[in-house]
Amino acid sequence: MVFSSHLFVFWFLPLALAGYYLCPQRSRTLLLTLLSYLFYGWANPLFVVLMFGSTLVDYCCGLVIAGPAREADGTFHALKPGGTRSGAQRAAVAISIVTNLSLLGFFKYFNFLADSVNDIALLLGAAGPLFSRALTVTLPLGISFYTFQSMSYSIDCYRGETKAIRRFVDFACYVSLFPQLVAGPIIRFRELADQLVTRTHTLEKFSRGIAFFSLGMTKKIWLANPCGNVADLVFNAEAVSTLDAWQGMLAYAFQIYFDFSGYTDMAIGLGLMLGFVFPKNFDSPYRAASITEFWRRWHISLSTWLREYLYIPLGGNRRGRARTYINLALVMLLGGLWHGAAWTFVIWGGIHGAFLIIERVWRRRAPSVPMPHVIRVAGTFLVVCLAWLFFRADTPTDAVRMLLSLFGGGGGGGSALVSGQIRIPYFLGTMAAAAFVTWRVPQTWEWTRQLSGRKVALIAVALFSSAALMTIQSFNPFIYFIF
Repeated sequence: MVFSSHLFVFWFLPLALAGYYLCPQRSRTLLLTLLSYLFYGWANPLFVVLMFGSTLVDYCCGLVIAGPAREADGTFHALKPGGTRSGAQRAAVAISIVTNLSLLGFFKYFNFLADSVNDIALLLGAAGPLFSRALTVTLPLGISFYTFQSMSYSIDCYRGETKAIRRFVDFACYVSLFPQLVAGPIIRFRELADQLVTRTHTLEKFSRGIAFFSLGMTKKIWLANPCGNVADLVFNAEAVSTLDAWQGMLAYAFQIYFDFSGYTDMAIGLGLMLGFVFPKNFDSPYRAASITEFWRRWHISLSTWLREYLYIPLGGNRRGRARTYINLALVMLLGGLWHGAAWTFVIWGGIHGAFLIIERVWRRRAPSVPMPHVIRVAGTFLVVCLAWLFFRADTPTDAVRMLLSLFGGGGGGGSALVSGQIRIPYFLGTMAAAAFVTWRVPQTWEWTRQLSGRKVALIAVALFSSAALMTIQSFNPFIYFIF
């Protein structure tokens, strides 16, 4: 079930909000958990079983870890950071990590690893594939998000950075909360712990939630979907001209930005309507003046997770320059693989890792070389767009073909049919509007802090026009649902 669908907007959301606010306050968390399981299981009820199993394991591991920290009333306090941990506590956090990574590894990477081994075997002269593809594993929606989120709970309990939660239903709500379940943001438990137990519901918070949801859906329907149409036409073509290749690359850059940024706005808005305050996940990343700054602005919750649970445990920048560079490269390669089980994602992560290292070396050797801010922003955006080619392409060969086409080396003159389809006023106007919003319009986070009458009117127009356009659009994917 996607947010920008008739089923969600006109049926699930109104009924969920009505049931939530009519329900007694003590039962709202349970109802919200059940609604979240219904939302998640709509596509495939078996996915619910998998998520419930992961939730149960991490909840029990949290109890074992927090055992010595139990109070007389049954609640817990946080363990002492850096203190000695028992064998049972070490085993519990290990079980949590292994269980979650095993689920993620099997369901997300089995097909990829089997195909990779078979390809290598054939290259080395094997008579046939080593692994039969009689077993094809279906990827559960959002497994990359909820396994990272659930695993962070047991790790934080073990580190003493949060206290374990007492009621299972509260933890189940945290893992399954439908606004951010299938595409983030990845919310660490300590950011939501108090709100799971008690949260406030105000008209101001609810109104801002409607504003977030409306503007997020506008980004998705009015900007991401048309740009996605252009990107698909270009990337799926046999050959494209240089101009078409540039338009397709920029179209995808805008599609993925407004698709994910729009989804995140809607998720934050839904959370506010239910009394939750989620952390900021985007900070105008295309305005970044370096790749380092880009990753402070893009998908902030993932960047934070990778830094706290992977980069820092690997040693961060505390073990010398060479080790720092290795850690950066490893984290970005794994971050690329987290996005998808394909070599294209690994290459995408490798490109970003390489530029993070280059920037560190440059700052160390030439810290005072002046460069206009607009040039640095444009250069960063170009690098990000070129990397997106590998993120979007089906194979590395397709990405290289698109890369060559950008500079006139595609080996063909392109298709007049593709050019005629993508250079219509609607698509060109949409891309111009996307560029204007990207670099000139205030962020949703800041713009919705105070809602005037004029803003409310604009929000209403955005919501109703998006709902109307949604009824005639046939192209309406969410890119991050496949991760």
